[in-house]
Amino acid sequence: MKAIGYQAATKTLSEDSFEIIELPTPTAQGHDLLVAVNAISVNPVDTKIRANVSPEHGHKVIGWDAVGIVKAVGDKVSLFDVGDRVYYAGDLTRSGSNAQLQLVDERIVGRAPASLSDAEAAALPLTSITAWELLFDRLQIVKGHNAKPASLLVIGAAGGVGSILVQLAKQLTNLTVVGTASRADSVKWLNELGVDQVLDHSQSLEAQRTEHNLAEFDYVISLTHTDQHLDEIIKVIKPQGKLALIDDPASFDILKLKRKSISLHWEFMYTRSMFQTEDMIAQHQLLTELAALVDNGTIKTTLGQHLGKINVENLLKAHEILESHQSRGKLVLEGF
Repeated sequence: MKAIGYQAATKTLSEDSFEIIELPTPTAQGHDLLVAVNAISVNPVDTKIRANVSPEHGHKVIGWDAVGIVKAVGDKVSLFDVGDRVYYAGDLTRSGSNAQLQLVDERIVGRAPASLSDAEAAALPLTSITAWELLFDRLQIVKGHNAKPASLLVIGAAGGVGSILVQLAKQLTNLTVVGTASRADSVKWLNELGVDQVLDHSQSLEAQRTEHNLAEFDYVISLTHTDQHLDEIIKVIKPQGKLALIDDPASFDILKLKRKSISLHWEFMYTRSMFQTEDMIAQHQLLTELAALVDNGTIKTTLGQHLGKINVENLLKAHEILESHQSRGKLVLEGF
């Protein structure tokens, strides 16, 4: 099969960062599905792995978002059949989706939303799992519009995770949702997604909270540059509030959370697959529920740019856009 991989990590993106390679066709065993990949999306995790992780031998194939057709199943598979159209984010410890064929455990896979094209569906898995787990597993926010009203601030809300997170929060909970963005097109995007208010994270969040007569927030989810925003977060969050994050701050002074008794919650969507947790199937379940929400019109795809076919040139372009920190929504490639 054809795949796109690399032999050595490259911190600086160049034409040599990826190459076309030929690999043996994988064999499905146990809970594995063998999926023929139709479309992928590219995420910040791809750039981090490419920049920092070299293969122990041979080539490394990355990519953690895909839509495709099941071609074969392992002997323990019970959730899917050959021919099913599926979507998933995969497993950080296994070969990725930048390949014509990929093995993935059925317990972290869902049937792709029937109402979406392959490209539209490929935009959803990784960010949706991350957003879902942030809201309902880490922060344990109660679903339903009859729940006690509360407020959520999402920092960096116009990116891939934020774009699905604000939809889930608005559609499935009784939260007042405030997002942050610093560019005009990102503000427009967030308003289209239904946020209640947009703040500018390049300015004082506390000053803007006061200006807009917003109460201190029950929850804050920080999706980017948490170390830069920490002091402002502490100002705008309620005493005994909850802070969740997904990024990797260069430094993080947890003592700053003590005075307000702020609890800290970290989300890493690969934890369940990496450690084969007892509740690993929760990702299959949430992807299934998400597909239903998409198909009934409650949630819309967060596809931002379709960059063309799955090839070296377009993969490099996707990494370049992500490393510029100027992307809005998701970057998708389709077809080999």
